[in-house]
Amino acid sequence: MTMTKREPDQPSRHLTRPEGRIAYDIRGAGPLVLLVPGMGDLRSTYRFLTPALVASGYQVVTVDLRGHGDSETSFSAYGDVPTASDLAALLADLGKPAVVVGNSMAAGAAVIVAAEHPDLIEGLVLVGPFVRQPASAGLFSRLFLRLLMAPLWAARVWSLYMPKLYAGQLPPDFADYRRTVASSIGRPGYARAFSLTTRTDHVQAGASLDRVHSPALVVMGCKDPDFPDPRAECEWIARKLGGRAVMIDDAGHYPQSQQPEHLAGVVLDFLAEVRDRA
Repeated sequence: MTMTKREPDQPSRHLTRPEGRIAYDIRGAGPLVLLVPGMGDLRSTYRFLTPALVASGYQVVTVDLRGHGDSETSFSAYGDVPTASDLAALLADLGKPAVVVGNSMAAGAAVIVAAEHPDLIEGLVLVGPFVRQPASAGLFSRLFLRLLMAPLWAARVWSLYMPKLYAGQLPPDFADYRRTVASSIGRPGYARAFSLTTRTDHVQAGASLDRVHSPALVVMGCKDPDFPDPRAECEWIARKLGGRAVMIDDAGHYPQSQQPEHLAGVVLDFLAEVRDRA
């Protein structure tokens, strides 16, 4: 399978929420797959995965988090729980259930949706997932992160941190993508929204795990710097959800763009399993 980037971005569609609009796009036709980026990222993080799924007969929706990308910054709350409410509203508006692929913070949001709205979820693919509160998330760590990600310098700090998150093989367009992400965060209002998003916790996601009964695939980059032991975290989440754990070599926090061929293969296998169960 040769991975190529998707065609140039189509104009965003928007879902109207009580406090603002959420941007998304739709490509292809077939069973629905919803791709959700993590904190500080854009829906174009799936620029390599989307065409592979579309070519395999799936309808693919990619969405920007509130306060990120083409979504608006008028919201009063950000993080796991508000993101979960946006995803549930989007799936209800689309009118059919989906397999949700969530990276990082979005994995926690997807778990919440699966627990609270099981009729909307056919399966979960959790990539580099934060689905429980880290043991290191003490008061000092939270205060330090809040200072580090203050709106005035959040875009610059995130840009400097991105190479660490991409431990392992870099996407061929990493330099351009890094500039795009930093520029997006640096727009008026977006640095504040991003800063507020960094204050999220994963308490409700962790409390929701026992209520999830959807098929689950858990994927972690072997070099993911956000976890002291990525393999142990991946396997723990998979056991908790009764799902399958897959480790991706030479990838950090973003296997979808670092090792897209490997990820596409395991995701397509999982999607076929979900269809067989239906």
